[in-house]
Amino acid sequence: MATETEPSSTRFSGKTAIVTGASRGIGLAVAQRLIDDGARVVITGRKADALDAAVAELGGPDVALGVAGHADDSAHQRETVGRAIETFGSVDLLVNNTGINPVFGPLIDIDLDAARKIVEVNVFAALAWTQEAHRHGLGDGGGAVVNVSSLAGIRPAPGIAMYGASKAMLIHLTEELALELGPSIRVNAVAPAVVKTKFARALYENNEEQVAAAYPLKRLGVPEDISSAVAFLLSDDAAWITGQLIVIDGGATLGMASG
Repeated sequence: MATETEPSSTRFSGKTAIVTGASRGIGLAVAQRLIDDGARVVITGRKADALDAAVAELGGPDVALGVAGHADDSAHQRETVGRAIETFGSVDLLVNNTGINPVFGPLIDIDLDAARKIVEVNVFAALAWTQEAHRHGLGDGGGAVVNVSSLAGIRPAPGIAMYGASKAMLIHLTEELALELGPSIRVNAVAPAVVKTKFARALYENNEEQVAAAYPLKRLGVPEDISSAVAFLLSDDAAWITGQLIVIDGGATLGMASG
């Protein structure tokens, strides 16, 4: 939670970030970390009341602005970028965090309309947000984008296979955009394993200890584990890093080679 103290660092001083899907969970933690490091942040989400509460938690209108809407709605994307520039003067950083997974079960049985919606929100929306920010000066001062993918995007994920496929596509999208947008804009991605959020609750609820036992670090992730890596990739500390994926999984993938 924000305090009245000075930012913990000033590495994002004068920068404005848009973080999608940030009324709670990973997105909110990312927004808080960026503010702690000196940024102004515009957060998005579907519900205005949840965004209002998040803005208050982040420190109020001097440092944060909430814009409600659906992540895959082009009018919402335009409004958000426009209000970011109107309120804080620029768009310098973008975190594509919004993701949905409305279905659970075998991929062979998935409703194709649901599959299309997953790709629309998890992939096409990330591209659209990047396009909109790019059109409005994202790279003018050396911009950076981080896409929030998933461990499900780099290994099979039974039950959430379409979600995993969309996150794999997002990883490839990251690489393509990094090639196209350099040198003025860097584009990277993170791939978290199970993080203790409302979105992922079904993956660990009622058996957290058993799930965590499979991780070498013997715990599930928390949003702050992800926000620190995202902040690094957005910062000048990562000035020679683009088109890369950081896996944040408590060591879970270490057991993949042995099956």
